[in-house]
Amino acid sequence: MVKFLVLWKTPADPVAFERHYRDVYIPLVRQLPGLRRYTIGHHPTAIRGEPYYWIAELEWDSMDALQKAFQSQEGQAISQDFANDARNAEVRSMVYEVEMVY
Repeated sequence: MVKFLVLWKTPADPVAFERHYRDVYIPLVRQLPGLRRYTIGHHPTAIRGEPYYWIAELEWDSMDALQKAFQSQEGQAISQDFANDARNAEVRSMVYEVEMVY
């Protein structure tokens, strides 16, 4: 399993950010091929350091599936929208493989 994690700092205009995220970004992301799970969280409490404002976690079966999703027409549309929306909030993102440890 592979996850794509996106962390946003507090946006300049939180109301506009959330409206755009819910009305535009979520419907785009839900169209990504092979997407298994998509969760969001907002206003988290930090244990150490400054908290992020908004967190998104997207999940695919493999790195290959994630790469194909973002190479698709839907993935290109998301990348374009993300570039436009990132101006409203500082963002960090990362991709990682999940290793289950019990």
